[in-house]
Amino acid sequence: MTQALRRLARAFAIAGGLCASAVALMTVLSIIGRSMLRTPVPGDVELTQLGIAWAISLCLPWCQLHGGNIIVDFFTQRAGARARRAMDAAGCVLLALMAALLAWRTAAGALAVHGAGETSMILGMPGWWVYAGLAPGLALSGAIALVQAMLHASGRGVEAMR
Repeated sequence: MTQALRRLARAFAIAGGLCASAVALMTVLSIIGRSMLRTPVPGDVELTQLGIAWAISLCLPWCQLHGGNIIVDFFTQRAGARARRAMDAAGCVLLALMAALLAWRTAAGALAVHGAGETSMILGMPGWWVYAGLAPGLALSGAIALVQAMLHASGRGVEAMR
């Protein structure tokens, strides 16, 4: 199971990187178009907001998998290995709960925005796309954090997932 989560997190991170790269390319094209042709990419701000939100969400699972989140260990440096594992497990459970809550509410938001028929101002893109694109990354981050909590609690450590 941990290998499947790792592969999925990697695929999400690659998709997030491609999304961020597409936003960067679009931004460059829009700047060139604006300065040379007086014609920027229509809806460039909307597309940037959408693309970067998706990129961040898609990269969160990879970040969690590799322990890339900020950890304040100043107070725990002198704690024993068992105490640190217990605190790490508790932190992973809290993160899993928060990610699950965010994924659930984001999915619910997508349904609500879809039902309301909201669209973006410039391009008229359906607003639910934004929310729907965020939920999978949040859900996968939560699943990874939950598995990491179990690994910490069992004393095996999260290195098995990396």
